[in-house]
Amino acid sequence: MKLLVFGATGQVARELQRLEPDATYLSRAEADLTDPTACGAAIAASDAEAVINAAAWTAVDKAEAEEAAARIVNCDAPGAMARAAAKKGVPFLHVSTDYVFDGSGTRPWHPDDPTGPLGAYGRSKLAGEREVHAAGGRFVILRTSWVFSAHGTNFVKNMLRLAQSRDTLTVVSDQLGGPTAAVDIAATLLDMARLLHRGDGAPGTYHYSGAPDVSWADFAREIFRQAGKAVNVTDIPTEAYPTPAKRPHNSRLDCRTTELMFGITRPDWRASLHRILKEIGEI
Repeated sequence: MKLLVFGATGQVARELQRLEPDATYLSRAEADLTDPTACGAAIAASDAEAVINAAAWTAVDKAEAEEAAARIVNCDAPGAMARAAAKKGVPFLHVSTDYVFDGSGTRPWHPDDPTGPLGAYGRSKLAGEREVHAAGGRFVILRTSWVFSAHGTNFVKNMLRLAQSRDTLTVVSDQLGGPTAAVDIAATLLDMARLLHRGDGAPGTYHYSGAPDVSWADFAREIFRQAGKAVNVTDIPTEAYPTPAKRPHNSRLDCRTTELMFGITRPDWRASLHRILKEIGEI
């Protein structure tokens, strides 16, 4: 299967490159997501048999002040990609987020549940989902949450950085979700792409996140436990840590349809965390 991937430096894209080095990866210089027409043209000109969009505007707080720019990257560009892939008759896989929901309740969100993003980032991602849906074709929208890896900026690396100078941290405890390793997302995207290429699976929107669901505070405790860091974590409510963009309290994702249609189960994020801490030399 000849694979074309948008994104080269993000967390998921970097893991895709390790798992599938023979794929074609388009960096920002080769496919500028602020130019949706060029993104669609890149697919039209390729011989790809499947396309993955692993690129996005992920600066959640910055999106509050620059929503129009975030919308081009998270909505207009994926829409152009999806239309070009549908025209070629090749599968298109697009990564989305739990931020399309309003974070209410305690029940895990099902893919068919009503959406209601709280901020600009979520609105831009939801608009992108709708563009991909409208394009038709063999598409998969994969919503995920709390992505972490050995690369880039993420919660795990932030906690380890703070642990270098502090022995006590306050961490939000009333937001719950499933931490998800970028390598697990990458592997799932590749499995789905291969199945769709063979004519298996089913187009649509799916959820994929690590298990078990946990609070940010308990996630931090596990990071420090595995890394052998003597850091005391104190629980605080969301209101005690204000940010420009509102965060959903409930980011739990119901992943049962992903298992039903693709045979892909939720990974244990604790095992993935262990591998990542070994990779960066923390254990």
